[in-house]
Amino acid sequence: MEHIINEIFEKGNQITNGYFTGNAFLNLLQEKYENNDFALGNVTFESGARTNWHTHPRGQVLIITDGTGIYQEKGQVAQLIKKGDIINIPEAVEHWHGASAVSGMIHIAITNYKEEENVTWLQAVSEEEYAIANKQIKR
Repeated sequence: MEHIINEIFEKGNQITNGYFTGNAFLNLLQEKYENNDFALGNVTFESGARTNWHTHPRGQVLIITDGTGIYQEKGQVAQLIKKGDIINIPEAVEHWHGASAVSGMIHIAITNYKEEENVTWLQAVSEEEYAIANKQIKR
């Protein structure tokens, strides 16, 4: 199993909001304020950890800073994401992201706001969906 060793920022606090499966941690680097309409967070996913399906009303950008993981849009084949990748997620696209089954993954998330909303959480990624995604990224 691959271990993450190149953390840029502190790991942060474990995410316990019910919208993640497995061990994930958030270090909120920048909250929305009068000069910007985004939040900036460093998210650490231990192997097997992932978000629920969700959307963003004004999109999101992920900058992968370590490890390997998965990004998948609803109805599409899962994509391998790795250190150095930048993922631009369009507004209102249903998707999920997280670590692979064999590696942790860290990303910086830049999440845009529409008024006071920046995410709509949906159902959890099932174990079956996650297993299929892991097979797809090994092709």
